[in-house]
Amino acid sequence: MSYIRTQVRGGVGEIVLDRPRALNALDLSMITEMHSVLEEWGDDDAIETVLVTSSSDRAFCAGGDIRVVRDHVLAGESDEVVRYFAAEYRLNQLVAEYPKPYVALVDGAAMGGGLGISVHGEVRVVTEKALIAMPETAIGFFPDVGSTYFLPRLPQGVGMWLGLTGARLRGADAVAIGLATHFVPSERIDDVANAVRRGDPLRDALADHRGPVTSDLPLRKIAEYFDDDNVVGIVGGLRGAVGDAWAEEMLDLLASASPTSLWVTAGLITAGATSSLAECLDRELAAAGRITRHPDFVEGVRAVLVDKDRNPAFSPATVEEVDAATVAAIIA
Repeated sequence: MSYIRTQVRGGVGEIVLDRPRALNALDLSMITEMHSVLEEWGDDDAIETVLVTSSSDRAFCAGGDIRVVRDHVLAGESDEVVRYFAAEYRLNQLVAEYPKPYVALVDGAAMGGGLGISVHGEVRVVTEKALIAMPETAIGFFPDVGSTYFLPRLPQGVGMWLGLTGARLRGADAVAIGLATHFVPSERIDDVANAVRRGDPLRDALADHRGPVTSDLPLRKIAEYFDDDNVVGIVGGLRGAVGDAWAEEMLDLLASASPTSLWVTAGLITAGATSSLAECLDRELAAAGRITRHPDFVEGVRAVLVDKDRNPAFSPATVEEVDAATVAAIIA
C-alpha cells in the first residue's frame, strides 16, 4: 500500500501525504517514494512547481515512524535503523537543494520529520491550525532532519529553546521566527492550494499572505535563558526565576526529557551553527545510530508512543549526572 498520492496538472506536481490514521508519520516506503518522485520531477521540464499537501485535516506530518525504529533497535537490527535515517536525511537534503519552487501547505501538526519535508523548502505556508515542534528529547532522541542546521539560525536562543524543550509553536509564531514564510487563515488554505494547482504565479497565489503576523512568543525571555549550550546553566537560570510561570513551564518540559538527550541536543545545535546542512545531516546520521543504542531511546519511545504513560525512567535521571564522555561519544 502506498501512503503517497501524486498528480501532475498544469505544470504543477502535487504530492499528497495520505496516511491519516498515523497522522502521516513517515515510514520508509513514504520516504523512498517521495524521494523518487521528487527526483523524477526535478528533471522534468514540464513540471515547474512542486506542491506538498496532506489528506488529513489534523496533520501535515507528525514526524517519522519512530515506533518502527524502536522495533528495529529491540530486534538488534542496527543496519535497518541507519537505513531509515539515511533515507530520511537524503530526502531532507533533496528538498533543501530542490531546483524548482517547493511549496508545503501546513494546516495541522508538523513535527520532527514533518519539518524535514517542509522547512527546507522554498515556500512554507502555515495556518492557525499549524502545530509545529521538535519534541525528540522527550523520547530519548534529538532534533534531527537537518534541524541542527536551521535551529541555530533562528533568532537568539530560539533554536536551543525549541530543541531542548520541544515547545510547540502555532502558525503565526512560526512565521515570526522564520520557520514559515506565509500565514493563511485555515478557511482559505484550499483557495491557495487551488491557485498553486492552477499554475498561478506563486507571487499572485501568495500575494496577500506575507504580511506581518501577531505572535506572543516571549523572545526576550527565550534569549535570556536559552542563549547557551550549558544545560545545567539553563536549568539553573530557570530555577532562579522564582514565581515566573513561563520559566516553571519550561522546567516542566525539560524535566520530561531525557537528560542525556538534552546534552546531545545542545552539542549538536552548537556544532550546527558553523556547519553546512550536509555536514549537519552527516553528523545527525552518526549520532542517530549511536543514541538509539542508549537505553533512554527505547524507554522514551515506550513511554510516549507505545504505552503512552508519559512516565519514562531515564538513566541518568538528572542533567547534572550525565557523563560528558557519553555525550561526546554520541556526537563525535
